[in-house]
Amino acid sequence: MKNHFNITRDFLLELNFGITKENPKDGFLVVQKENYGIRNLIIGVAPPILIMEQFIFKINNHSAKIYKNLLQKNRDIVHGAFVLDDSGERVIYRDTLQIENMDLNELEGSLNSLSLLMSEYSDQIIEFSKY
Repeated sequence: MKNHFNITRDFLLELNFGITKENPKDGFLVVQKENYGIRNLIIGVAPPILIMEQFIFKINNHSAKIYKNLLQKNRDIVHGAFVLDDSGERVIYRDTLQIENMDLNELEGSLNSLSLLMSEYSDQIIEFSKY
């Protein structure tokens, strides 16, 4: 039987991500790659899926403009999407992958999508967080 946690961990190390916290028993890792705009990305290994979530910003002003813009941007995101947490206050980037046949390139593609999103959309994210 595959050890999906170790496989994921090894892929992250191969991609030069810093692992700041890990818990094999509960199946989660917290990773960083500051120059990619990735900070405190939580990766949950929960077969049959891998879940990635990164907090982006808190919504202080519930404006239709913000929600509309986030939904429109979701269309441009290659992998993953903007989502709201249960409180409806926090915008999170979330992506899921099937873990059974996940390879390095697939994981890298999802991580690159988040990095691209953070670099291309950072000015808008900063603006939204000021509302």
